Amino acid sequence: MTYDRRFNSIRSRAETFVESGMRWTGGRESLIGMAIGIWLLLAAPGALAGTPGEVMVGEPLREAQMNGIAGPGAKLSSFRGKPLLINVWASWCGPCRDEIASLDRLARRYNGREFNVIGVSTDHDPAAAAGFVRQYGISFANYIDHKLLENMLGADRLPMTLLIDADGRVIKKIAGSRSWDSPEAVNLITQAFRLKTR
Repeated sequence: MTYDRRFNSIRSRAETFVESGMRWTGGRESLIGMAIGIWLLLAAPGALAGTPGEVMVGEPLREAQMNGIAGPGAKLSSFRGKPLLINVWASWCGPCRDEIASLDRLARRYNGREFNVIGVSTDHDPAAAAGFVRQYGISFANYIDHKLLENMLGADRLPMTLLIDADGRVIKKIAGSRSWDSPEAVNLITQAFRLKTR
C-alpha cells in the first residue's frame, strides 16, 4: 500500500469516526495513545485493512451481483447515473431497527427521484432478513449479501450507510444509527449529493 493510499485510508476512517458521533477524550494519555496508534498505522504495512477488499472514500465501487430479499436481484452498476444511498444492516442489529423507519420515510420521499436508496443485509439466514423487511414494511429494495458487499463497503460496524455519487464513487461512509428523515440528515445528504434543497 502506498503512502498516499494509507493517508487517504486514515482520513476516510477518521471521517467515519467523526460521522459516527464519537469523540476522543481522556487528556494527555489519550493523545499519546492516539499518536502511537496513528504512527503504527502509517508504519505497519497492511495494518489499515478494515475489511478485505474495502473500497475507500473517493474510490469507485466494483461491480457486484446482489440477490433480492423480497424482489428481484440486481447488479450494483444498475444504480449508476443517479446518486445512491446504501444502508448495510442485519436483522439482529438493534441500532439498525432503531433507524429503519426513518430510512423508509426518506426513501418514500426521495427514492428514484433525486437519488436511490437500497439496503444490504449481512444476515447469513435469508429467512431472518426477509422477516425483517416484512416486519418493518420496508418499501425500498433490499438485497442479501454473503461477505462480498459487506467487505467491499467496509461494513465492519452496523448499521453502515454509504453515500455514492452518480458515477459509483464513495462520497461518505457513516457508521451508526441516524434519524434519516431529520432536517440534519436530509441536509447532509443533499449537500453530499449536491442536490437542490426543497
